[in-house]
Amino acid sequence: MPMVSPRLNRHVARLLVTPGCPREHPYGSDLRSILGGDRFIRAEREITGWPGYRATPLRRLDGFARLAGLGAVYYKDEGTRFGLGSFKALGGAYAVYRLLAREVAARTGRPEPSAADLAADRGGIQKDITVTCATDGNHGRSVAWGAQMFGCRCVIHVHETVSEGRCTAIARYGAEVRRTPGNYDDAVRKAAADAAANGWHVVSDTSYEGYMDVPRDVMQGYAVMAEETLRQLPAGTLPTHVFVQGGVGGLAAAMCGHFWEHLAAARPRFVVVEPDRADCLFRSAEAGRPTAVQGDLDTIMAGLACGEVSLLAWKILEAGTDAFMTIPDEAAADCMRLLADGVDGDPPVVAGESAVAGLAGALGAAQAPEQRAALRLGPDSVVLVFGTEGDTDPDLYRAIVGRSAREVRID
Repeated sequence: MPMVSPRLNRHVARLLVTPGCPREHPYGSDLRSILGGDRFIRAEREITGWPGYRATPLRRLDGFARLAGLGAVYYKDEGTRFGLGSFKALGGAYAVYRLLAREVAARTGRPEPSAADLAADRGGIQKDITVTCATDGNHGRSVAWGAQMFGCRCVIHVHETVSEGRCTAIARYGAEVRRTPGNYDDAVRKAAADAAANGWHVVSDTSYEGYMDVPRDVMQGYAVMAEETLRQLPAGTLPTHVFVQGGVGGLAAAMCGHFWEHLAAARPRFVVVEPDRADCLFRSAEAGRPTAVQGDLDTIMAGLACGEVSLLAWKILEAGTDAFMTIPDEAAADCMRLLADGVDGDPPVVAGESAVAGLAGALGAAQAPEQRAALRLGPDSVVLVFGTEGDTDPDLYRAIVGRSAREVRID
């Protein structure tokens, strides 16, 4: 049996196990039209050719595994991704490239330029194009970085609880940052309205009726992270379980779809983890259809503070997810501190608030007997989680952990 963490065991997490598809059910053409196939090949070719690209580390956390009574825990650490500190660098910037490539081709009648072509000709047609989106922080930073890299204008909408630190980080890439009253979904609607009024292009990570192409590109960029992970795992090792963050569902769908397409019946059991104050995917699974969450969605896991499900993501998650769970903010904060301290010989890891949802969910479920049994977690389980950000809000990180990221790394 696992050891009991005095800092996580007291937190109550909800778990909903769903039937999903049988393991032998193929990743069909209907899902491949959303993610995978030639779309992935193109995304991987472009992104791995960008300046500064390198695969982020896959860390084995043996101390966490012993604490949870598991065979192994692997943590994909996205804190160094392209210097932006988040996995979002893969999605938003790639979607900016794809949008600009389509626009340039349409306006010139020539074939779509490569990312390198656009970056080398930042004074071209794209300088007259404006991209916009709503963000909790990291997606907007990626879109702004992509706009700067490929030479177009950028306007980013943030909602009223996004920290000034996150706004400043976005503005560093030359974007105009506008604050919108309300929550994340209000900012999404404001970005769409401003784009319609001004002839701008929305680069959103969430899909809705009539808006599918760009979110598909965002998710396809994320899948590069899943492929890196498969190549980094030790020979002969595959995860038995993946615990991954929720949000609008784009990241979770990208991971679920890629593992399903490439591992088929050997794919891991898939668990989506959300804040209990922003649980649109959990509620959608309960209802059997996309279901919105109203209110301020006030959670420290800012990147997951989303109330409406991405429709494209839901098509994959509804079929491919084995369970949905929610965790309270306290579980995320405690997990950040455990990672920073290092558990039973593990090296310290800097992880932001949204980075730890999957790990906190896995550790909590492993220590709750009923959830452990329901998810078939045991001493032979190989658990994979995605540490999706570093200290992307340094002030908040210090407030939660009690030390700066630099101090944690020195320790």
